Amino acid sequence: MRILLVEDNPDHTALIERSLEGSEPPVELHSVRDGEEALRYLRRQGPWAEPAESPRPHLILLDLRLPRLDGFGVLQAIKDSPELRPIPVVILTTSDADPDMARASALHANSYLVKPVDFDEFVKLMGDVEEYWLDWNRQDTPVGS
Repeated sequence: MRILLVEDNPDHTALIERSLEGSEPPVELHSVRDGEEALRYLRRQGPWAEPAESPRPHLILLDLRLPRLDGFGVLQAIKDSPELRPIPVVILTTSDADPDMARASALHANSYLVKPVDFDEFVKLMGDVEEYWLDWNRQDTPVGS
Protein backbone atom coordinates (compact mmCIF):
# COMPACT_ATOMS: atom_id res chain seq x y z
CA MET A 1 0.00 0.00 0.00
CA ARG A 2 1.24 3.47 -0.87
CA ILE A 3 0.60 6.76 0.91
CA LEU A 4 1.54 10.21 -0.33
CA LEU A 5 2.17 12.49 2.63
CA VAL A 6 2.00 16.21 1.90
CA GLU A 7 3.54 17.79 5.00
CA ASP A 8 5.97 20.69 5.44
CA ASN A 9 6.81 20.04 9.10
CA PRO A 10 9.77 17.60 9.25
CA ASP A 11 8.88 16.63 12.84
CA HIS A 12 5.35 15.63 11.79
CA THR A 13 6.76 13.75 8.80
CA ALA A 14 9.16 11.82 11.05
CA LEU A 15 6.34 11.06 13.49
CA ILE A 16 4.13 9.71 10.70
CA GLU A 17 7.02 7.64 9.33
CA ARG A 18 7.64 6.16 12.80
CA SER A 19 3.94 5.48 13.28
CA LEU A 20 3.80 3.46 10.06
CA GLU A 21 6.97 1.42 10.64
CA GLY A 22 6.31 -2.28 10.92
CA SER A 23 2.91 -2.05 9.25
CA GLU A 24 1.51 -5.28 7.87
CA PRO A 25 1.24 -5.23 4.98
CA PRO A 26 4.11 -2.77 4.67
CA VAL A 27 3.24 0.83 3.82
CA GLU A 28 5.29 2.61 1.19
CA LEU A 29 5.34 6.27 2.25
CA HIS A 30 6.27 8.99 -0.22
CA SER A 31 6.46 12.50 1.19
CA VAL A 32 6.61 15.96 -0.32
CA ARG A 33 6.94 19.29 1.49
CA ASP A 34 4.65 21.73 -0.32
CA GLY A 35 1.51 21.88 -2.40
CA GLU A 36 3.19 22.55 -5.74
CA GLU A 37 5.53 19.60 -5.20
CA ALA A 38 2.52 17.39 -4.40
CA LEU A 39 0.84 18.27 -7.68
CA ARG A 40 4.06 17.74 -9.65
CA TYR A 41 4.34 14.29 -8.03
CA LEU A 42 0.72 13.40 -8.78
CA ARG A 43 0.88 14.75 -12.34
CA ARG A 44 4.24 13.04 -12.91
CA GLN A 45 6.17 16.17 -13.74
CA GLY A 46 9.80 17.14 -13.16
CA PRO A 47 11.70 14.62 -11.01
CA TRP A 48 8.57 12.44 -10.89
CA ALA A 49 8.08 12.15 -14.68
CA GLU A 50 8.80 8.42 -14.60
CA PRO A 51 5.93 6.36 -13.16
CA ALA A 52 8.45 4.32 -11.14
CA GLU A 53 9.42 7.56 -9.34
CA SER A 54 5.80 8.54 -8.66
CA PRO A 55 3.63 5.46 -8.13
CA ARG A 56 -0.02 6.33 -7.63
CA PRO A 57 -0.86 6.42 -3.93
CA HIS A 58 -3.74 4.48 -2.43
CA LEU A 59 -4.20 7.36 0.02
CA ILE A 60 -3.11 10.99 0.31
CA LEU A 61 -2.52 12.53 3.75
CA LEU A 62 -2.71 16.29 3.22
CA ASP A 63 -1.84 19.11 5.59
CA LEU A 64 -3.70 22.38 5.03
CA ARG A 65 -0.99 24.84 6.01
CA LEU A 66 1.60 24.39 3.28
CA PRO A 67 4.04 26.73 1.54
CA ARG A 68 3.65 27.72 -2.12
CA LEU A 69 0.17 26.19 -2.55
CA ASP A 70 -1.97 25.43 0.48
CA GLY A 71 -3.80 22.18 1.10
CA PHE A 72 -7.11 23.59 -0.13
CA GLY A 73 -5.53 24.34 -3.52
CA VAL A 74 -4.05 20.85 -3.68
CA LEU A 75 -7.37 19.26 -2.68
CA GLN A 76 -9.26 21.24 -5.32
CA ALA A 77 -6.76 20.29 -8.04
CA ILE A 78 -6.99 16.61 -7.08
CA LYS A 79 -10.78 16.55 -7.00
CA ASP A 80 -10.99 18.53 -10.30
CA SER A 81 -8.85 15.90 -12.06
CA PRO A 82 -10.72 12.83 -13.39
CA GLU A 83 -7.46 10.86 -13.16
CA LEU A 84 -6.69 11.81 -9.54
CA ARG A 85 -10.22 12.22 -8.12
CA PRO A 86 -10.63 8.55 -7.09
CA ILE A 87 -7.63 8.72 -4.71
CA PRO A 88 -8.94 9.27 -1.17
CA VAL A 89 -7.65 12.46 0.44
CA VAL A 90 -7.50 12.66 4.22
CA ILE A 91 -6.88 16.11 5.62
CA LEU A 92 -4.39 15.75 8.50
CA THR A 93 -3.94 19.15 10.10
CA THR A 94 -3.59 21.05 13.35
CA SER A 95 -6.63 23.21 12.51
CA ASP A 96 -9.90 22.37 14.17
CA ALA A 97 -11.52 25.58 12.87
CA ASP A 98 -15.08 25.08 11.62
CA PRO A 99 -14.51 27.15 8.45
CA ASP A 100 -11.53 24.95 7.51
CA MET A 101 -13.56 21.78 8.05
CA ALA A 102 -16.48 23.18 6.04
CA ARG A 103 -14.22 24.25 3.18
CA ALA A 104 -12.47 20.85 3.07
CA SER A 105 -15.85 19.13 3.01
CA ALA A 106 -17.08 21.40 0.20
CA LEU A 107 -13.95 20.46 -1.78
CA HIS A 108 -14.76 16.77 -1.27
CA ALA A 109 -12.09 15.72 1.22
CA ASN A 110 -12.71 12.11 2.14
CA SER A 111 -11.94 12.72 5.81
CA TYR A 112 -10.75 15.50 8.13
CA LEU A 113 -8.50 14.66 11.06
CA VAL A 114 -6.94 16.99 13.61
CA LYS A 115 -3.40 16.08 14.65
CA PRO A 116 -3.23 15.31 18.36
CA VAL A 117 -0.52 17.08 20.34
CA ASP A 118 0.23 14.00 22.47
CA PHE A 119 2.70 11.54 20.89
CA ASP A 120 0.81 8.39 21.95
CA GLU A 121 -2.48 9.79 20.68
CA PHE A 122 -0.81 10.71 17.38
CA VAL A 123 0.55 7.18 16.99
CA LYS A 124 -2.90 5.73 17.77
CA LEU A 125 -4.53 8.05 15.24
CA MET A 126 -2.07 6.97 12.54
CA GLY A 127 -2.73 3.31 13.37
CA ASP A 128 -6.47 3.93 13.06
CA VAL A 129 -5.99 5.78 9.75
CA GLU A 130 -3.90 2.92 8.41
CA GLU A 131 -6.37 0.29 9.59
CA TYR A 132 -9.41 2.06 8.17
CA TRP A 133 -8.09 3.36 4.85
CA LEU A 134 -5.68 0.56 3.98
CA ASP A 135 -7.33 -2.49 5.58
CA TRP A 136 -11.07 -1.99 5.97
CA ASN A 137 -11.89 0.46 3.20
CA ARG A 138 -12.35 -1.14 -0.21
CA GLN A 139 -11.29 0.78 -3.28
CA ASP A 140 -10.08 0.26 -6.80
CA THR A 141 -6.35 0.10 -7.45
CA PRO A 142 -5.17 3.61 -8.39
CA VAL A 143 -5.23 4.32 -12.11
CA GLY A 144 -1.79 4.24 -13.70
CA SER A 145 -0.14 2.49 -10.78
